[in-house]
Amino acid sequence: MRGSGQRALADIVSLVRYAMGEEELVPFNARANERLETWMAAQEAGGRTFTAEQRRWLEDIRDHIAGSVSIELDAFELAPFNQKGGLARAYRLFGEALTQILDALNLTLAG
Repeated sequence: MRGSGQRALADIVSLVRYAMGEEELVPFNARANERLETWMAAQEAGGRTFTAEQRRWLEDIRDHIAGSVSIELDAFELAPFNQKGGLARAYRLFGEALTQILDALNLTLAG
């Protein structure tokens, strides 16, 4: 399930949460964008800084989560990540913190 099918799944998750009274009805990708900004601000307030390239990758990760509801390491074999150096480049950019960042973003953006 790729592309529009995954976006539909993400939107269904939002609809279910809305129906359960957990949140207002907002497109999943809009909520993911807002949550990424909040997460990055909290990280920076805690002393972690991100380069411009890292920010672009975090935005690509956000976009993947917005379309797929989560991200795993194998997603780095797909566009746009594979066009930017894939998993090897992600590890060079984020180091050993990559898996922790992915876990945090999966919880924060899709949570």
